[in-house]
Amino acid sequence: MNQKLKSQETQSIILESAFNLFYEKGYRATSIEAIVKHSGLSKGAFYHHFKNKKDVGEQTINFTLRKKIYDAVINPLKFHGSKPIVNLLIDLFTNRITNFSVIENKLGCPLNNLINELGCSEETFRLSLRKIIEEWKTTLIDLLEYGKKNGEIRNDVDTQTTAIYIISSFEGARGIGKLYNNNEILMQYLSGFVTYVEQLK
Repeated sequence: MNQKLKSQETQSIILESAFNLFYEKGYRATSIEAIVKHSGLSKGAFYHHFKNKKDVGEQTINFTLRKKIYDAVINPLKFHGSKPIVNLLIDLFTNRITNFSVIENKLGCPLNNLINELGCSEETFRLSLRKIIEEWKTTLIDLLEYGKKNGEIRNDVDTQTTAIYIISSFEGARGIGKLYNNNEILMQYLSGFVTYVEQLK
């Protein structure tokens, strides 16, 4: 393995370790020492790639978390093929909710967790987290506008309002679901979500 690839792999390992610890314990409760220990690498390797804890936090949001959100909900909406829009939305959210692991049900959404922990107190983090939401929202708006043009979505649907409602309700349901530590609340949310989305036709 050449040096560049090895360096990229080391950075990825540290970011993944940081993500897992931020998800489980929160950003503020996670130390650099804990990230180093979790990664199995040296403190020197950490400081070779990151200036401090804030730096690794920013990069975790901008790269690791952003990629996970893209893989989970943004890319499936962007590359939807010819599937009917309403069916696509229902299938995507159904698959997400019914396939959450025990840990995901227990810990909730990593994006929402960091928004709640850091969104109002750290401007750099706030802007990075908001950028992910904006990318998700824009993708939903584009999808719904495409559905309007194809006659799949009603012309009177406000696509911006609908997009932010879908995101907010999903993230809120995941947050409430943590209180119950099971997917009962999420299944109830899903039932309401299906009813809501069907009315967009």
